[in-house]
Amino acid sequence: MSESPINVAVVYYSATGTVFELAKAAATAAEKTGAQVRLRKVAELAPAQAIASNAGWSAHAAATQHIVEAAPADLEWADVILLGAPTRFGLPAAQLKQFIDTTGPLWAQGKLVDKVASSFTATATTHGGQESTILALNNTFYHWGAIIVPPGYADPIQFRMGNPYGTSHISNNGDVSPGEVELAAIEFQTRRTVAIAQALQLGRAAI
Repeated sequence: MSESPINVAVVYYSATGTVFELAKAAATAAEKTGAQVRLRKVAELAPAQAIASNAGWSAHAAATQHIVEAAPADLEWADVILLGAPTRFGLPAAQLKQFIDTTGPLWAQGKLVDKVASSFTATATTHGGQESTILALNNTFYHWGAIIVPPGYADPIQFRMGNPYGTSHISNNGDVSPGEVELAAIEFQTRRTVAIAQALQLGRAAI
């Protein structure tokens, strides 16, 4: 029996574009593995006045109008789910949390069990809540019954990245975009997550 392509949903929230750059890199890395990929942003909750008051925020909102908004159906379709959000006081941004809160019906039907999942983030400052944000996202995966795949130190890039929980970036309040190390780290994290999903698929086929 031939192996079916892995379906990957990269679902993210980004205000000024930092997490979007990581999400795009994750989507590209997944496509390189032969996976079918959906790159999805979650709905914006902030009022238009707040967005307009920040040049970076408004510019990013305009530049990503073409990105399709995430729906629970994207998670049901996916074999692999990658969630990304900036931190807000050590927790995922409310926009992504609101989307997570819409997954109750899928959870109740057991349709998120055994999804292969991983997460990534960005903060404005060093020690700004990177690990706690990823751990908070992973709490969702526990409730879903998903299989969490951390990058660990399973590749040399991780010793440069320094975060075994998931790719993270320090944006310096939005002034610094993800660099070579961060982009290589999210690529590795994505490839590792897809590889685990492929192994599970082969294992199920063999049963």
